[in-house]
Amino acid sequence: MNTLDIKPGERVKDVHFTEDNLSVDLIDGRTITVPLAWYPRLLDATAQQRKNWQVCGGGYGIHWPDNAFFYEGIDLIIKSSTLCDR
Repeated sequence: MNTLDIKPGERVKDVHFTEDNLSVDLIDGRTITVPLAWYPRLLDATAQQRKNWQVCGGGYGIHWPDNAFFYEGIDLIIKSSTLCDR
């Protein structure tokens, strides 16, 4: 999937975690849930570090400043990192 194919409704609304999963709620009402094991830096982060996230990349990305960690919301599906606005 090309990042140019991203739709406005695919912007990040909220991020939350369970013990084993990372879930991202999108503006269009969908939720993407992936195994936390896909993201070792987040798996190893404390609960406080995980809660400290920011939307980046024009609403399509997620940044964890405590971990210098960036992902675009759509990358949760294809599991690849990309650049976000810093």
